[in-house]
Amino acid sequence: MKLPIQIVFHNQPHSDPIEAMIRKEAAKLDSFYDRIMRCKVVVDIPHRHHTAGNPYSVRIDITVPGEEIAVNREPSLRSAQQNVDAEDWSKAVEAGTARKHAGVAVREAFATARRLLQDYARRHRGQVKLHAREPHARVSRLFPDKRYGLLLTPDGREIYFHKSSVLNKGFNRLEVGTEVSFVEEQGEKGPQASTVRRLA
Repeated sequence: MKLPIQIVFHNQPHSDPIEAMIRKEAAKLDSFYDRIMRCKVVVDIPHRHHTAGNPYSVRIDITVPGEEIAVNREPSLRSAQQNVDAEDWSKAVEAGTARKHAGVAVREAFATARRLLQDYARRHRGQVKLHAREPHARVSRLFPDKRYGLLLTPDGREIYFHKSSVLNKGFNRLEVGTEVSFVEEQGEKGPQASTVRRLA
């Protein structure tokens, strides 16, 4: 991540084991999308006034280019917790059990965050493909007898192309100065153009 993760414990004391778990889960997010700009995680017990059923909730706010991804997750143990009476709940909040319940919420929240990041990355890749223009160039030299030519790109590079790379058998209709679009590939002797398409 570009910025360090921010971790907040609300309505409860700080927990080193839970923080360590959060940091470990957050580090995995980069493998799903490597341009995360910000990640904030809030671990909360939102309903402290209840005598039973005080589930941990975990909120994750992730900032990525052009979008905010928010996850608000309570553990699946909530329904079971709501059924215990006050005495059972007071036993359940012992340190080990509390960490277990908070850990469930953390794991579930990050599982959802990973799915949402994957969805965002797929959408983002699709948008990039839709909006990316193929590079343009002009034919700078033609060698019809040798069945190839050279394109001059706007940044001043000359790129080789073969007759067979010109779409719609259009090699013979090309002239020096003709504007084309193309796809650049790495050939055996350096950059070369494929999918050469006449633009006018």
